Amino acid sequence: MRFLLIAVCALAFTGCASLHTDPPRVILEGIEPAAEQGAEQRTQLKLRVQNPNGDPIEYAGVYVELIVQGKTFASGVSDQSGTVPGFGEQLIMVPITISVMSVIGQVMSALANSDAEAGSKSLEKITYEMRGKLGTLRFKSQGQVAMPGTPEP
Repeated sequence: MRFLLIAVCALAFTGCASLHTDPPRVILEGIEPAAEQGAEQRTQLKLRVQNPNGDPIEYAGVYVELIVQGKTFASGVSDQSGTVPGFGEQLIMVPITISVMSVIGQVMSALANSDAEAGSKSLEKITYEMRGKLGTLRFKSQGQVAMPGTPEP
């Protein structure tokens, strides 16, 4: 009886270990314009999805939220499905909606910050955070984008 209990526990732990996967790494490769519709603009996020696991990641659906300077800027969903191979990568395009009011809020915030910090370099780089789901797997990434016309160090 004791041997049976130990065997069942060992199988349970082995099963749980095989279910563990590292989250996919999602990199923002670019933003491509689509159509403008009244008070919103449609664009496409070009995402590079890297799978750090040996097993392929199969997904059905993608959700992305883009946060710029700490404020939600855009979000989008796609019903596309596919497979990211084990230790491989894939490019995925996700349509997003950017609200004109969100853009106005970001510009107003940037102007207020630049007035308050006159002479600082606060507008040279914009920080962003991207989070979402690839099928049922959650991901999160962050980075900075240099403003056009600013010299790179």
